[in-house]
Amino acid sequence: MRLILTASTCVTAMVVLAACEAPESAIPDTQTPSPADRIFTGGPIYTGLEGLAMAELVAVDEGRIVYVGDAAGAAAFIGANTETVDLQGAAMFPGFTDSHVHVIGVGSRERNLNLEGVASITELQASIANAAQDATASIISGRGWIETHWPEGRFPTAADLDAVESDRPVVLIRADGHALVANTAAMNAVGITNDTPDPEGGAIRRDENGLATGMIIDTAMAPFAALSPDPTREERKYLYELGAQVLAASGWTGVHDMSVNYADVDLMAELAEEGRFAIRTMVYANPEDYDAVAAAAPRIEADGRVIARGVKFYMDGALGSRGAALLAPYDDAPDNSGLFLSTRPSSEEMMRQALADGVQLAVHAIGDAGNQRLLNWMEASFEAVPEADRTVTDPRWRVEHAQVLAPVDIPRFGEMDVIASMQPSHAIGDLHFAPSRIGLQRLDGAYAWRTLIDTGAMIAGGSDAPVERGEARIEFYATAVRRDLNGYAGEGWNLDQALDRETALKLFTIWPAHASFREDELGTIEVGKIADFSVFDRDLMTVPDLDLRDARPVMTVVDGDIVFRAED
Repeated sequence: MRLILTASTCVTAMVVLAACEAPESAIPDTQTPSPADRIFTGGPIYTGLEGLAMAELVAVDEGRIVYVGDAAGAAAFIGANTETVDLQGAAMFPGFTDSHVHVIGVGSRERNLNLEGVASITELQASIANAAQDATASIISGRGWIETHWPEGRFPTAADLDAVESDRPVVLIRADGHALVANTAAMNAVGITNDTPDPEGGAIRRDENGLATGMIIDTAMAPFAALSPDPTREERKYLYELGAQVLAASGWTGVHDMSVNYADVDLMAELAEEGRFAIRTMVYANPEDYDAVAAAAPRIEADGRVIARGVKFYMDGALGSRGAALLAPYDDAPDNSGLFLSTRPSSEEMMRQALADGVQLAVHAIGDAGNQRLLNWMEASFEAVPEADRTVTDPRWRVEHAQVLAPVDIPRFGEMDVIASMQPSHAIGDLHFAPSRIGLQRLDGAYAWRTLIDTGAMIAGGSDAPVERGEARIEFYATAVRRDLNGYAGEGWNLDQALDRETALKLFTIWPAHASFREDELGTIEVGKIADFSVFDRDLMTVPDLDLRDARPVMTVVDGDIVFRAED
């Protein structure tokens, strides 16, 4: 019989902590463990337990951790068929989880016109011209541009696009997914004119003469979806497979996949069963799929590689496109305070039903007004549905982004046990425009990681890829350093909100595990837990701050299997 100690016994029996001596024998006298499938050794191994506890060797069998400790105590777990994985000095951590990502979007980014890194309107036009060489394409579509660094200092317009391609529709989505720019042919194709009214929760930007500029915000983007045919089932399945591969190669073992078409859970489950889904995922579906989610929550597929138990909806838009709802107008747009995308009666009805049904809610809120209104609705829902009437006593509701908060609202996260799901790379990207957009006076509540934690909140860290690159190293660097990738941080950027390395590790390991109700299985390297590990070429806990920028994932392990290994 194979011996597997529980997490509660491993501290005293088998795990060697940095501050403790190794036991003389890690194996009880009365039982002898079977050899493990695989052992990992040869580099620093951080267990994720308090005090940066470390181990020398980890043994894995049938996807579970069976030994954590020193090499001397592992002999019984090593047999003739046990594979030894030599870390070669690389540092191993509990599996990193991206707590806010769009897997199919990551896959699509690899196949479509990728506008990341475009540095000006001139370069944007050059990208369109290059794509336009494909005469078979009926539409030119792409994603990833962000104008905040551009020398022109403005959003692109239909006129900019028309100058390069005026015959075919051109639709280019901003990196945050909350805005797009369309050429005249695209606006004509969907029936948008200068007289088209703004829809609720959206905007058609206009110039000083009232003419549509081609910039389309939030819900006003909906008609443009009809210009691009939906991918087939097999195409969507391939995009999920590709997105998972990219994320595994970026250092992630798991993700919380947001705004998912619930029918796509079948695709991910199939991929996982076929051995073609490199990561594990927790799915948060769209609100129109609420009934299906509630009927099965938690839906567990492929031995836990795919779980669906949540729904995500939107309170407001994005800061970059001035759609985030603010308590006072934007400093650089005094006539605009952003957009609310949800109404109280329908949202509160769903929130109260979610407590009764055991559905976890993840709600997008970026501006201080959006966050404040959401926290008010959550508080009212918790009061209206007492614990005795809930399917899940501790619902672990989440606020996705929580970027700009009124200081008075920060302690409410901890007080209500609401999880702040935040993307550190947003802070180091937004630092170039946020001070002028919201003013220095609001920065004290912006990206306030340390204050949230100090007031009792838990933060689940993620990337929001494909909005951001989606690399674990960048997210960890941003959390610990709070400077852009060139080492810059401007006036008022509150560097004291950066986190120490041990806390930064929690953002991507044990706290995402808690946010997904899996802290007993994931988030630390302990006996009995699932063998998910992220391995980097350097020690993230000890290297100088700026060296974190260059950290490279060299191995990703899911269920004890190596799903990614970097080429030498």
